[in-house]
Amino acid sequence: MDRERGNRLIAEGLADLIAFGRPYIANPDLAARFAINAPPNNDIKQETIYAAGPEGYVDYPEME
Repeated sequence: MDRERGNRLIAEGLADLIAFGRPYIANPDLAARFAINAPPNNDIKQETIYAAGPEGYVDYPEME
């Protein structure tokens, strides 16, 4: 799921709400990125998703 597809599904009446799970992990500022149509960080560290410890949760950069 990405911003464009989510917006299209809502506009077409096929969805009332779009949820973003994994994109939020690599983009702690995903809502702000969507608001200004900035590209998301697509470099998700698969090996750290849902792992113990802070790595992969607090070390992704926010948009400048």
